[in-house]
Amino acid sequence: MKSNTFGNLFTVTTFGESHGNSIGGIIDGCPSGKEINIELIQKDLDRRKPGQSKIVTQRKENDKLEILSGIFEGKTTGTPIGFIIKNMDQKSKDYTHIKKSYRPSHADYVYEKKYGNRDYRGGGRSSARETACRVVAGSIAKQILGNIKINAFVSSVGNISLNTSYSKLDFENIEKNNVRCPDNETAQKMEELILKVRKDGDTIGGVVSCVIQNTPIGIGEPVFKKLHSELGAAMLSINAVKGFEYGSGFDGTKMRGSEHNDIINSDGTTKTNNSGGIQGGISNGMDIYFNVAFKPVATIMRDQDSINSEGKKTTIKGKGRHDPCVVPRAVPIVEAMAALVILDYILINNSKK
Repeated sequence: MKSNTFGNLFTVTTFGESHGNSIGGIIDGCPSGKEINIELIQKDLDRRKPGQSKIVTQRKENDKLEILSGIFEGKTTGTPIGFIIKNMDQKSKDYTHIKKSYRPSHADYVYEKKYGNRDYRGGGRSSARETACRVVAGSIAKQILGNIKINAFVSSVGNISLNTSYSKLDFENIEKNNVRCPDNETAQKMEELILKVRKDGDTIGGVVSCVIQNTPIGIGEPVFKKLHSELGAAMLSINAVKGFEYGSGFDGTKMRGSEHNDIINSDGTTKTNNSGGIQGGISNGMDIYFNVAFKPVATIMRDQDSINSEGKKTTIKGKGRHDPCVVPRAVPIVEAMAALVILDYILINNSKK
């Protein structure tokens, strides 16, 4: 299996499966002499880890980070940063019933057809457990980015949406509820819906929004490496993601150019920001903002028609511990992938000077 590395100059290669001994990664291209707070990395991991609230999977993993190399006395050495996270609470027997059958809309079927076999325990490599490794790399990237601030939050769950401009939100409220929606009233409605869906043995999707502030002008390339295309690729690489839009997104298709154009002020800022901080594939210094759509989790606690490895019809039902909605735990993953893209492009820009 290839394509396990993300990035150009600042890269992360991840390894491991959901029910293996451990997961981990190697971060390469990290500048030396950068102060890294391990506690802040662990804090981001704790935001993503399972079992943190009643609306997520109850798998109990402490996701304790172990740095193997590349950081000495609190600073990066410029050598590869190796790390592992031990898997502590695997219950592989919860998956023996799907050893020879496939969950609808899951990677089960295509993995087996592509590779000839698959690790059916928790989805193996296709499991979102792998994203913990991205959070480690992204957390390091966020610390190196310094004044560039990245804040993601849940803006919708099912048909319950946060219909407020991000500029009117207090990002300090994101971590004050289980859903990670910065509006507590809306968050309460979202949580109630997730709990109802879980009780029904079903799952539901949602949207994570992200805002990147203080990005310098000139990040990105004008043709095949546009900043928004790289952000889109990063987000679409996350498990269960079905859509990405930045700036005015699809709503921009309903506007005329005279409405949509961002008038440039004398100081280089713009009166509006329908461009979402990116023009011609290059950052313009305004806030970069985008939405990431997550589908309902494929594994549900209901009977579904499917087929087995012999192509015969069968009935399948999920067992074990699964998220009824992934968006609350996806918030730090979205932030991490955004940080990886921005830092990578800053390093690319610096290499051209």
